[in-house]
Amino acid sequence: MKKLIAAALILISLKSFAQQTEQDAIKQTINTMFTAMRKGDSTMLRSTFAKGIAFHSVANKKDGSTELEIENPDDFVKMVGTPHKGVYDERITFGDIKIDGPLASVWAPYKFYLDDKYSHCGVDVFQLMKTKDGWKIIYIVDTRRKDNCPE
Repeated sequence: MKKLIAAALILISLKSFAQQTEQDAIKQTINTMFTAMRKGDSTMLRSTFAKGIAFHSVANKKDGSTELEIENPDDFVKMVGTPHKGVYDERITFGDIKIDGPLASVWAPYKFYLDDKYSHCGVDVFQLMKTKDGWKIIYIVDTRRKDNCPE
């Protein structure tokens, strides 16, 4: 009986370790995306995206309604890679990371700065897919606001 309990504990520990390793790999992909933004490196940025990636924003309109804005990922890559004033510095905090086989979901509150000047905040939600080349971002949706920011 003791051997059975010990074996079960080992299996649980191995599963927990594997889950943590996957979470670290997912975080690395997302952190690489933000490093690319800070550096203005479109090649590095694109390396974190899967083919067919989708971008959306949940926007609050002045009349109080909400709409879904569809954004073009190629325009985003071009914007990041085109020389510009200031550093795009998005600072996130990793919240929940959920994994089911080759699919992962990440909730990440953020604050965005241009250089050191605060611009806006919100939440990024990432969907990632595990590929033969590692975790790739397949979908990003975010919210944006100027106040009531996460700490």
